[in-house]
Amino acid sequence: MKVALFVETYLPYINGVVTHVHSLKTGLEMLGHQVLVVTADPEVKRHTLKDGVLYCPCKKLKRIYGYGLAAPVSRVREKLIDNFAPDIVHIHQEFGIGLFGYQYAKRRKVPMVYTMHTMYDDYLYYVVPKHLIPAAKQVAGRYSRMFVKAAAQVTGPSKKVESYLRSHGIKKPVNVVPNPVELDTFNLEHADMEKVASLREQLGYAADDFVTVFVGRVGKEKNIDQLLDFWAASQLVKEPHLKLMVIGDGPEREELIGRAAALGLSHQVQFIGKVMHDQLLEYLVACDAYVTASLSDTNSISMLEGMAVGLPVFHIHDPLNKGQVVEGVNGFIYNSADELAQKLLAYRDLEDKQPLKESVVESVQHSGAKTLGENLEKIYVKALRS
Repeated sequence: MKVALFVETYLPYINGVVTHVHSLKTGLEMLGHQVLVVTADPEVKRHTLKDGVLYCPCKKLKRIYGYGLAAPVSRVREKLIDNFAPDIVHIHQEFGIGLFGYQYAKRRKVPMVYTMHTMYDDYLYYVVPKHLIPAAKQVAGRYSRMFVKAAAQVTGPSKKVESYLRSHGIKKPVNVVPNPVELDTFNLEHADMEKVASLREQLGYAADDFVTVFVGRVGKEKNIDQLLDFWAASQLVKEPHLKLMVIGDGPEREELIGRAAALGLSHQVQFIGKVMHDQLLEYLVACDAYVTASLSDTNSISMLEGMAVGLPVFHIHDPLNKGQVVEGVNGFIYNSADELAQKLLAYRDLEDKQPLKESVVESVQHSGAKTLGENLEKIYVKALRS
């Protein structure tokens, strides 16, 4: 089978969708399929085909790192994809490249699979003035409906995608396909423990400090402000050896640093900024637990990467992501500041953490590239038969 994957950004840029698409390409190729990734790249001047990736020229978007807006029409691009002759078109994002893929599938009568990775209602504030957000949500819903209607099959990383589509009046079934984690990369055995020890020292952590971590875009949709508020409103603020490391960059970083200071948390909370993906393993291994208050994620890949090295996840209650974190198996669910403090301190004080760490790692062992490829292979067969 020949599969063309359409995504707005790809390696060397890193985000959850890029990781998903790269793992899918790897998994499908392991199963013997041919894969072409079609993506925008602001660094290329002309269409460039290399190692199964078609890089398309585009206009760089200054407000969103790594993204560019490619023209949704291109005869050169169309000819190059015709040469590949895909059996399946799989759309992963919906802008210049995704729209081109949608039109290509329609013109060539190739079955289209559409994966919704992002709940765009939570991200509109990046590009739309506040007073226009309600109207923009309606437009986003109609735009999503266009892709869903044309798709032979629709997928998403969690039930949250189906709920989002239902809220916009879209009733098409959604195949839930959990996100992957790069198990070969995020493996405790591959961590350089000397680097880990050096990193903890550089960051100023004492041997008896218990370090929690959140990894992600530092934006409103991640609810880091609520996490800080919960921390300050609970017993956690009275625990000087309990730390929070925030890895990532984004438009809210400076404001959140100020908020942490105003809440009296500067001695406990560090905003590390952007960490390159090939350095992230040692940062995660330097920590003791993963914590998040985000309700915008469908199936956070950063969270899965933390699990892969044995970090139990403390996740705010999110009924639409039920089952991703199982109490006492790979983490804990909290509903309030006091509950977060109670469960986090109980885990910190647990004498033997090893059994839970092993359980956490085991919980993601079937989340690798090959499993993702097998899951999508079944969906492609359904799309070809529809």
